[in-house]
Formats: sequence, C-alpha cells, structure tokens
Amino acid sequence: MDNLFSDNVDYLSDELDSSAYSLRPNRRLLQEDDRDFADERVYLLPYRWWIDAEIEADRVEGVLYTVYSNYDSESEILLHLKKEENLEKIKNLEVGFSGRHYALVPEGVWLRALKRYNDFNNAVKDFGRLFYAEDCLPDLFPLQLRIFVSWETSSLVAKISQKENVPDFYKKAWDIFNSAYSSLYIWDFSGQTTQLLINDKARVSNDSPGQPGKEGPGKEVLLELQVHGLSDSISGSHSNGMISDMYQMECSSDSGPVMMNGSTDNVIVTANSYFPGSSYRTVQSLGLTGLQNLGNTCFMNSAIQCLAHTPKIVDFFLGDYRKEINYENPLGMNGELALAFGDLLRMLWVPGASPVAPRLFKMKLANFAPQFSGYMQHDSQELLAFLLDGLHEDLNRVKRKPYHEVKDADGRPDEEVAEEYWRNHLARNHSIVVDLCQGQFRSTLICPFCKKVSITFDPFMYLSLPLPSTTIRTMTVTVVSSDGVALPSAITVTVPERGTIKDLIGALTASCSMREDETLLVAEIYRNRIFRVLEGPSDLLADIRDQDKLVAYRVQKYNKDSLLIVFIHERLVESHGRERFENILFGIPVVARLSGITSGYDVRKEFLNLINPFMMQNTEETIDEYDKNDDDTKTLNEVGEFGETNNSEEIESGGVLNSGAEDDIHLWTDFEFYLLSSGCVNEVYKITSNEPLPVTMLSSKLEVAVVWSDKMLKKYDTNPLDSLPEVFKSQFFSKKESISIYKCLEAFLREEPLGPEDMWYCPTCKKPQEATKKLDLWRLPEILVVHLKRFSYNCFLKNKLETFVDFPINDLDLSTYVAHRSYPSPYSYMLYAIICHYGGLGGGHYTAFVRYGHDKWYEFDDSRVAPADEETIKTPAAYVLFYKKI
Repeated sequence: MDNLFSDNVDYLSDELDSSAYSLRPNRRLLQEDDRDFADERVYLLPYRWWIDAEIEADRVEGVLYTVYSNYDSESEILLHLKKEENLEKIKNLEVGFSGRHYALVPEGVWLRALKRYNDFNNAVKDFGRLFYAEDCLPDLFPLQLRIFVSWETSSLVAKISQKENVPDFYKKAWDIFNSAYSSLYIWDFSGQTTQLLINDKARVSNDSPGQPGKEGPGKEVLLELQVHGLSDSISGSHSNGMISDMYQMECSSDSGPVMMNGSTDNVIVTANSYFPGSSYRTVQSLGLTGLQNLGNTCFMNSAIQCLAHTPKIVDFFLGDYRKEINYENPLGMNGELALAFGDLLRMLWVPGASPVAPRLFKMKLANFAPQFSGYMQHDSQELLAFLLDGLHEDLNRVKRKPYHEVKDADGRPDEEVAEEYWRNHLARNHSIVVDLCQGQFRSTLICPFCKKVSITFDPFMYLSLPLPSTTIRTMTVTVVSSDGVALPSAITVTVPERGTIKDLIGALTASCSMREDETLLVAEIYRNRIFRVLEGPSDLLADIRDQDKLVAYRVQKYNKDSLLIVFIHERLVESHGRERFENILFGIPVVARLSGITSGYDVRKEFLNLINPFMMQNTEETIDEYDKNDDDTKTLNEVGEFGETNNSEEIESGGVLNSGAEDDIHLWTDFEFYLLSSGCVNEVYKITSNEPLPVTMLSSKLEVAVVWSDKMLKKYDTNPLDSLPEVFKSQFFSKKESISIYKCLEAFLREEPLGPEDMWYCPTCKKPQEATKKLDLWRLPEILVVHLKRFSYNCFLKNKLETFVDFPINDLDLSTYVAHRSYPSPYSYMLYAIICHYGGLGGGHYTAFVRYGHDKWYEFDDSRVAPADEETIKTPAAYVLFYKKI
C-alpha cells in the first residue's frame, strides 16, 4: 500500500483515496461540566482535509501524538498514541509534514470535510472531467474498538479486535495501520484525548496517589471507529448485504462497568444503521436526507431544507457554532433554538442517513412560538422569518447592546448616513444571520403638506415582493347619471391595491368627464338596495371584495339645502305556490340630489326624470292608449318625458296634477310611491300628488320605494337596472402569460402613499401625515431571500394568486435597482433553493427544490428526496426563492 500522502501521487487521488476515521464515545449519563464534551463526536481524518475544510477563525491549537502499531496476533491490532513533547519536531511537522498525518476533530468538521469533497467531486463531474462522485469518495464502514490509558507510559492505547468486527473491515484496518509504513501522526484538535488523560490521572489520584486504581491498567472505554476507507477495498463478492446484516452487540470491559469522565454506565454498542450496503455510495448522498412529516409539518420541513442547503450556514453549524451562542440575550431563546437547529442540520448531513423526524426541533420551536404548536398547516415564510430572527438572537455576538439615537440625514451625503446607520445596526446586531442575510434599504418619506423629506436606512432580512396583480387593482364600477339622458355604463379603472376610496373616485372622475357641479357617490349594492355608501376618502379599497357590486352615482354637489333621494324599485308578483301577490325588489336604486322637495309631485317628477333613459323607443301604441284616458295629452309629455311645453309654469305650480281627482288617480296608479322611514322598512308613508311630505320623516337622505305597474314594466327597459357586474372577475395567468420577477421588484420599489394605518409623524407639521414613501435597495446581502406575496388577506376575503412568476436561475441581475452604485459588491445572484406551495388557503402542501452541486436539482417532499430537472422548478407554485451572490 503506497503512502497515502506521497508527493508523487496526483493531487486528486492523493486527496480522494485517503482514509478517515471517527472515534465516537457511547451515550452515557454525564455530569453538567462534561455535557458538551460527551455530546461531541470525534472523528479521525487526513490532516490536509482538516486544513481545507476548517475555517481559519475556528482553528484551535492541536496536540500531536506519534502512533505506534503493535500486533500481538492477526486477531488484534494495538495502537499506542504517545504525546509528542519535542517542540522543535512539532514545529517542523507543522511547517512541512510528510508521511501519514491525521487530525482528530469534532463531528461537524468531519462532515464539513466530507461536504467539501462531495461538492468538489460534483463540480469535477459537472465540468466534464472523467471522474464521478461515486469513484472519488469511498464507502464508509464502521469498526468497534476499545480505548484505555496506559498509566506507565501516560499514553493512550486503542485496540481493534477481529471478533467484534466484520472480517473484511478488520483486514482493511490491518493494512491501514501496518507498521511497515512510515510514521503515523495524529493531531488532536478536539481536546478529547487530553481530557481522557486528565480524567484518568484524577481518578488515580483519588484512589491512591501514584498507584493505579483497583481496576488496573485493563480499564477500557468502548468507542466506535468509523472508517472512511478506500473505494476499492471491498470486492463485489462482499457487497451483497454483508453490512446490511448489522447487529447489536453488547460489549463491556473485563473489569466491569465502563468509566469515563467520572461517570459509570453499562455500554451498549450498536453499529450505525445508515450503512445499508457496501456498494451504496453513502458520501454521494450527503445532504440528501428527507424530513418526516409529523402532521402538517411540510411548511416547516421545506423551510428547514432550504436553510440546511445554504452554503455558509451549513459550514457554520457544522463548525464550532456553540461558542457563539448568546445565553444572555433577553430577546433570544437561551440558545435552545440554535442548538436544536444545529443538531437537526447535522443529522441531515450525516452520510447515508435515513429520513429524520424533527420532533425535538418542533418542540423547541413551539415553546418559543406557540403559533406553530399543534399540527395545523402554517405559512412557510412566516416560519422562515421567525427562524432566521430567532437564530440571529441566539447567535448574536453582541452581549451588551449600546443605545444610538437615530439621526436624520439633514442634507448629509447618503453614503455617510447609510454607513452611520449600518454601524449602529451592527453595534447591536452581529451574527452569522446578519453577515449573510441582511441588506439595507434607503427609505424616503415626503410630507404632502410641508414637503419635508426624511431619509433613513433600514436593514432587511428578505424582500417581500407583491405580484403586479396585487399592486395595481382592476375594478369595474357601474356609473349611473341623473341627467335624464345617459344610460348606466360599466367603467373599468385601475387603482392602487393599497389605495383608498379617494383613489377610486379620482380614477372614475377622470374616466367620466365630470362637470364642475357634479360629484360621485359610490355605493355598494346588495339585494337591490344600497348596502353602504363609501363616503370616507380614507376608506381602504382592500375592504371591497372582488365579488361585490359597486355603483357610482353622478349627483349634484352637496349644499346645505339639498336632499339625497334614493329610489328603490318594486313590482307585484304572484307568490310561489299561493293565490296571492307580493312586492319584490328588482334592479339597482336610482339616486338624485336636489333642493326644494316639498310635495309628492316633486318626488314623482324627479323619478320620471331619472328613468327617462330607460324608456323604450317603440312605444307609440302605449302612449296613444295612455293619452285616450287623459283629457290633456300634453300632461304625459310634460311629466313623463319633460319635453318642451308652453305650460311649464302651470306644471311647476302643480296646477295640472291638482286640477281634479280624476287626473290624480290616473297619473298615480302607474307608479306608487312610498316614503320609508330611516332605518325601518316597515314604517311607510304613501306619497300623493297634492299632499306635502311629512316633516317628521324628512332628513338629509330620503328613501322612496316605487311600485311599478305592469304597464310601466312594458314601457321601460329595466334590463340595464338588473345587469350589474362584479368588481372583478378572477383571471389566472398561464406560463405563457408570465410576470417577470423584475416587474415584481419594480412594483415593490415604486413610490406609493402611506395609508391611514401607516401614517408618518412629520416633525415639521407635528402630526401624523399620509406621506409618500419610496424604497431603494442600498446594500445587498450575500444570501437574498425573495418572498412572493401570493396570499392576500382582508376582513372579508382570503385569496391565493396562482400567477406564474418568471425568475432567472443562474443570473439575477439587480444592478439597475441598487441606488448605491458605488458600493463595491457584485449585483448578480444564482438561485439555489425554492419553497413551493401547492393548493389553496387553509391547507395545501409545501415542498422544496434545492440545487445540489453545480447544476443538479433535487425535490425535497418531506421524507422523499428525488432528482428534478431544471425545467420543472419554474412553476406557479414558487413561493420563496433563495439566491446567493456569484
């Protein structure tokens, strides 16, 4: 067997044909001071792997051991680890090592090393080389070993027995530790070997100073050696289920219970269950581990998988992240959320692991966020926002947050103000989450009255982009005139999604060419009556549902002497299944505002004027028949159509209608008018021609019920009164009718007025104002999280938009959207993960797509992990996008 680190061997094979081993203490009860030590698994890997995988800031001083092999028989291997005391030799070995050098490291560093080489192998394959991931990284297989302290030589002794291991694995260990090779060195960067010696000396001292304890030198600690062996070490004849027949074997030392770190317990050793077969390339599955669905937890699983494949977050939690936990932060969670997430992430990156059940993580999450307790479906983006914020607070490097007064720009350069804001932010918030995920907005507010301009720079964790269909809303409103000429017309206008009634009236006014003496009265119609009048200019358009029906009445502007009169329509129909008749409502009300109403004649005159546009053109026979019953034929023209007449003075004075009882009966049977008391339909007053209206029932608004006769229903076309369109008919976008993510970003950065619920306190006006707000991107984060706002909520409606958003995969260019163009940072991003939501509100299902390697994509659907084509990841289900800078 050639030297594993020979300079004559090609670098690729030198790195990838190496061996790595792990020493893992068995689980046992420990004292509080030993908890961190015992919970950390220890692995042995090539020294160069540690150099490449370890982050410079995480490196610690190592203890060097020279390893000597001693074979008593072919059935047992003894390894003696002698601590190197020669400082000159240690220095020379550190400068330029030769021979076989290994590093004893925690589990996270070992996983980070495997991940690095797995990424490297994928990149090699992606670039078209002749190497493949399954050929570059060898199989993993476990060995059992015992480790104890040799008191006479103050060294550690490890014993590997063939009885406790698969024969082929034992033979490979024999080849690896053969003393015929050059010297073997182990650098302990975990501190565990030193801890073993310290604890042993303490135990010896407590028993009898200078003398071994009662158990003697045979006292052993049972560990597990996890070998990262050569890919060609196992022949095909041994690959059929040899390791799949894993067994559970109880082992103990000859002297009784195992003692380590001052605690004793019986030891049960179980071979790792994640090695289903020697031919299974476990390293190739690094990070491709699913999460079990515990009951509607797909929203949580999808978010976790995306974070668990965020490159630097993975490296951070595979490293010594515990040293950055802030247990003093009152805004944090005592480090429990970070610890739970770190443990879960490591389980996901163990080679060949089975799907993980995230019960502990969910329990910790529910403890600090009760809204996610239970087994109801929740919003994945809300979970992601809470998790990022919680991890930041648990890992905040700032122990004491200083106070900094917020200062306005006051004419200073934006660059200076932005840096001041960012320094103040980092003085209170500094963590891996801030380093990777937080950027900076420039926020500009302008007072609409005093024109005061306020510029601030605020941090952001993610971008919540509205879809254009949610930024600009299309609304259809029926406009009804009171001029006696025009028929109702449906007008469609576009208004801000977060706009007000003032915006709607403004858009309608521009479309209707309003006269100076006119105004619009917008009302919601429900069951043929005015359900509510939208009078407040600050009333939100979000309170109007797409299914609602709106009418805008063109009426005279208000003055103190005017009355608003509303006419609702009734007709007599035969009651279903009964031999009697009843009045039912039909059509939309007609409305007018006028002054000087004193009698029934005024009411009838105005109503006939309002419905004049609905009179059918071919009505000569009807009119002739009507005229035969009337002595004065001009009366019909005067009161029905209000054409030219020489008898206008008599009409205005009510002379014709009051000329006799016979005329009065004839003209008032075609329409019957009833004045409804305010707020109560049951109290009515029948209006006649010559009687004044009751003063007790008069107010600024009159509601009059008009009963139509069958003759009038034939004379007027009431269909326009019955055909009232909804505010908006839902439309769905197909992939061909896509909306670019850049359009979403432009809608997000567009200047918009603040609503009454978000008013800004103007320091000049000294009161809240509905200012205009403009956001700009100023500082871009390394990891950009983009949330597409597919869900909309208001007091009436919950809705999900299935709009297809076209987003770039390999080159998201934000250079044109960054206000601080001199900022020395790239503006291009590459997509690496997506959270998808399928289905509707109150349910549905979440999955995730993750980029693996350079161009491979995998779908994470709870426990199921399967390859995916890049063409399939763009769907209308895309909900949260994860980008990294390139």
